Amino acid sequence: MNISEVRVRLVKKDDGKLKAVASVTIDNCFVVHDVKILEGNDDFFIAMPSKKTPDGEYKDIVHPLNTETREMLKNLVLSEFHKVRAQETEEAEV
Repeated sequence: MNISEVRVRLVKKDDGKLKAVASVTIDNCFVVHDVKILEGNDDFFIAMPSKKTPDGEYKDIVHPLNTETREMLKNLVLSEFHKVRAQETEEAEV
């Protein structure tokens, strides 16, 4: 599997845990939208797209099947998130 593109859109609200939303393109032929980038107590993490079930729980719609793939995806998404955030900060200072 090759992640060919990661696009990150920052969320402008400062009061919540949701900091950005990403779209991940796999092998230039499959895209996963709405990967959430959230701020935890110690660091940022990602949450896969999910839907709310009738009993109020959330279930992932798509997700990696193993830890290695999850870590690779997390690292690529968070790396792009930090780049986009740094660019926005840099542009705001100009």
